[in-house]
Amino acid sequence: MATETHNVFISHIHEDDEGLAKLKELLQSHGVSIRDASITAEKPNDAQNPDYIKSEILAPKIQWAGTMLVYISPDTHASEYVDWEVEYAHKLGKRIVGVWAWGEKDCPTPQAVEEYADAVVAWNADAIIQAVNGENDSWQTPMGAPIPSRSIARYSCA
Repeated sequence: MATETHNVFISHIHEDDEGLAKLKELLQSHGVSIRDASITAEKPNDAQNPDYIKSEILAPKIQWAGTMLVYISPDTHASEYVDWEVEYAHKLGKRIVGVWAWGEKDCPTPQAVEEYADAVVAWNADAIIQAVNGENDSWQTPMGAPIPSRSIARYSCA
């Protein structure tokens, strides 16, 4: 089986670094290699200024990535950085895929994911790979069931 490689930025909170390793292992076991530009404990960011972190550290890494994955765990929704990263990726026209954390049963999704994600998928290698490849735009619960249609506010341009 040939290995498929994707350049991604995985938006997450640092407490979920271990989950990112599991995500990469899951995809690798299905023939997909992930080159991840996100900041982790293995590749720390020692800067203190939030504007510098966003413009000089995070922005170039998101620009480099072809796709943004958002690792959705119970505390991800409260991260200002996750919301900023997703909004920035959206402005760049990047594909944005939310992935429910391994073993997650249900938790809030980050606001920016609600607004801008192309897909939100369960912890399932095939669903994740299809979403990254643009072949799956579904919104799923952590268990893989379709999320019921949501009402979205619409505004007239006039």
